[in-house]
Amino acid sequence: MTDMPAPQFVMSTNGRRIATYTWGDDDAPTVLLVHGFASSARDNWVITGWVRDLTRAGYRVLAIDQRGHGASDKPHLDLAYVMDLFVEDVVTVLDTYLLENVHYIGYSLGARVGWQVAVVHPERVDRAVLGGIPDGRPLARLQIDQARAYLEHGTPVEDAVTRNYVMLTERVPGNDLGALIALAEGMRLGDADPDVANPPRQPVLFATGSDDAILERSRLLAAATPGSRFLELPRRHHFNAPVSREFRHGAIAFLDEA
Repeated sequence: MTDMPAPQFVMSTNGRRIATYTWGDDDAPTVLLVHGFASSARDNWVITGWVRDLTRAGYRVLAIDQRGHGASDKPHLDLAYVMDLFVEDVVTVLDTYLLENVHYIGYSLGARVGWQVAVVHPERVDRAVLGGIPDGRPLARLQIDQARAYLEHGTPVEDAVTRNYVMLTERVPGNDLGALIALAEGMRLGDADPDVANPPRQPVLFATGSDDAILERSRLLAAATPGSRFLELPRRHHFNAPVSREFRHGAIAFLDEA
């Protein structure tokens, strides 16, 4: 497995520490990796082979632990997790590393953030790979009251989607369920829906598993994005798509076109 370096911390605009990690030659084209909900740079990108394959392909890799995840700060306040702050974190990391623009690869929540970065700060993203991106608010199907009852009282979670997210949270070492419930609440504040009337203008590869419940909704986003492509990942659902070899190879081939 690719070695996991010690995190280098970047201070966000509102005083949160964001953990960052780098691999590869500093002079090579940079790919920014942004993970999904209840994951981390290590869980989403390192142990799945993404960092290994990208550096072998000649890229420098910069990955972050999004706020609420990994080694980054994990506040228990919903207002700490509105979409604008996730976007600001990405821009602050790029500024700190003196990167004018990058290739962007995001999965799930990281893909939703990537859509927004590409739209609001188009000069910072050359091209993007957005995997498992929902067409609405991230985590909208999670039943927050059930997750909170489980956290505070150990009440069994009845909703299947919420139970999957709780199990995913508990599977990754270092996750803080209280912070991730606050994140799910924060995603419901403000404007967190992708605007199909104002899609990214950069080249975008959308990728979603054939067994993912959001497959057709991801297709709708791709159809609304000029010049985009869609890659369906055979026999993959939302939680195991990041380990797909077809996903990795398709993403690298797409970046190589630049």
